[in-house]
Amino acid sequence: MPILAYKEQRILSPQQLRKLSEHKYSCFSASLLDPLLQPWWNWLVSQTPLWLAPNLITIVGLILNIVTTLILICYSPNGVEPPPRWTCFLCALGLFVYQSLDSIDGKQARRTNTSSPLGELFDHGCDSISTIFVALSACISCQLGHYPNWLFFQCFCAIALFYCAHWQTYVSGTMRFGRIDVTEAQFSIIAIHLVSAVLGPEIWLTKMPYLECETRCLPFYMASGVDFSLALRYSKSILNEGCGKNGSSVAGTSVLSPSIPLTLVVLPALMIAQKSPENIFTEHASVFILAFGMVAAKITNKLVIAHMTKAEMEYLDWSLLGPALLFLNQYFNCIVPEIWLLWFTLAWGTQDLLRYCAQVCLEICQHLRIDLFRIPHGPKVLNTSSVGSQSNVGADKNGGTSHRKSKSKAH
Repeated sequence: MPILAYKEQRILSPQQLRKLSEHKYSCFSASLLDPLLQPWWNWLVSQTPLWLAPNLITIVGLILNIVTTLILICYSPNGVEPPPRWTCFLCALGLFVYQSLDSIDGKQARRTNTSSPLGELFDHGCDSISTIFVALSACISCQLGHYPNWLFFQCFCAIALFYCAHWQTYVSGTMRFGRIDVTEAQFSIIAIHLVSAVLGPEIWLTKMPYLECETRCLPFYMASGVDFSLALRYSKSILNEGCGKNGSSVAGTSVLSPSIPLTLVVLPALMIAQKSPENIFTEHASVFILAFGMVAAKITNKLVIAHMTKAEMEYLDWSLLGPALLFLNQYFNCIVPEIWLLWFTLAWGTQDLLRYCAQVCLEICQHLRIDLFRIPHGPKVLNTSSVGSQSNVGADKNGGTSHRKSKSKAH
């Protein structure tokens, strides 16, 4: 069975498409901030034109988030140079807009009666990309590039935890948000950007009174504690809450099987960063994080599809070509400049991710006979008051049982 190539230019089998049509979204949220933000989200969706497709709302938010982060990266590519204050403010604004739009797309889908499994998948896909940029922007805003190991740890924790959130969903069948989870993390990062914008990024370099550490250590120590807590929660869920036969995953596979693709991304990244004779991570931190982040986003999307179609997840993928070349190049004493291969990894991973997502969306659109970014008919308007009246906050925010939503695990 060819694993590394798309079979006859089609990714999803007829059985997977049938399972996808039967998929029902299940979510539980205990978030502290979500109930407080419901009035804002309900007002915002009530102002949204009925002709605006939910997926278009999602992609606009993602583009804004990416653009504002790329501007920040241009001024501080390694997280060492202090970025201009206005770039930090732009990142805070971009993340707030993304968070808001990401929270109303499901409401808009119910409001226009256009909920579909494609909406959930598209939302998860955008979040998998956003995770990379959100985590990297927070580290740059705090000039964490002075501590490369901390920068690596925080960014790859965000990437890995987002993957683990979907791993536990693949095992238990239900997406779960704790009291301190994605929304709280996003607003914490917004606060970090605003502090840098108002007081200047240099504020993070100052020593805290009575403590022998810099100010920037405080948010990242707290983030590390949250990361550890989430990791424990995900581990417990993965090991004990399998909903398949004999405690297996939704696809009837081993609950530990999704660990293989994650390991194939994180472990090579760590080895390449630590063993590089050219200090490739220290000298090109942003490119390194984005390159491996795109690979991680690809395997995360494959995990989401495996969950929604109740299928076994394939372990190998063409996106791993870049990391493999970097690893082999180091093994043979860097016969090719590492920065060349790093840029190749970023370019290859990005195009592979976009091509994969486009093909999957096309196949699902054809199967469900829907459009991705357009409402092809006069939308059937639901009572807008019902949008905010669900008793289950998690289901309300996530667009019901058949639509959205996941959020980026950035800390």
